Amino acid sequence: YKIISLDKLNYAGSKKNLSNLRQNTKHFFIKGDIANKYLLSKILKKYKPIYIINFAAETHVDRSIRKSTDFIKTNIVGTHALLEIAKSYFDNLNNYKKKKFRFINVSTDEVYGSLKINEKPFKENNRLKPNSPYSASKASSDLLARAWWKTYKFPVITTNCSNNYGPYQFPEKLIPLCIANALKGKPLPIYGDGKQIRDWLYVIDHCNAINLVLQNGKIGETYNIGGKNEKTNLEVVEIICEILDRNFPKGNKKSYKNQISFVKDRPGHDRRYAINPNKIINELD
Repeated sequence: YKIISLDKLNYAGSKKNLSNLRQNTKHFFIKGDIANKYLLSKILKKYKPIYIINFAAETHVDRSIRKSTDFIKTNIVGTHALLEIAKSYFDNLNNYKKKKFRFINVSTDEVYGSLKINEKPFKENNRLKPNSPYSASKASSDLLARAWWKTYKFPVITTNCSNNYGPYQFPEKLIPLCIANALKGKPLPIYGDGKQIRDWLYVIDHCNAINLVLQNGKIGETYNIGGKNEKTNLEVVEIICEILDRNFPKGNKKSYKNQISFVKDRPGHDRRYAINPNKIINELD
């Protein structure tokens, strides 16, 4: 495959993350916004892709609480622009390419809202009940994708994943933030009592699942992607501290756990997320 990466390189984006692809003749990087319809049209005409995967999103809940406009622009207006231009492109493909074409809408478990401790994990037919400007904008994106399938028979598949972690993650997210702060001797901030539960998923596992859906997923369907790995935020931070204690012990022999600091909870903080991945397990193995 040839891969075209379109990214506007906002605060969380960096071309350094693509440094190992500099010599790869099958990868093309384009700086731009998915809301720019003229640019999208130009790219599709030039490269003629058979797959479009929409990873583009503003994703940090705290930022969405402080400034929701960016989330509306990228996650809703941007998705709409991408769907509009992609549909126009799709309509002009020959029948062979139309059968191969797929549009993958990458989303989040946060669109389903918050679970109580004893509630069953999210399934694909759960009602959408977003509780933050971020999750509301992603739910809107999911609904637009669904509408393009139902109304226009545009070949969309949506994936909803649990919390990702792994290389290159911007250090505003819990795991990289705590690693960086710990090594700098800074506080490790934990919201509220730290007992919020998240279902953690390694980023490469997520990418493998997206590729599986791309190749074998059924058009018009939604697939939940999860790691069956629920942990409280406090557990995650304590695990990080234990790993750092072993690998980067402090000179004073104190544990990094001493840097844990509980801070005021954020507004509308969801208590628990958990994914039921049985559909992707049973249907796509």
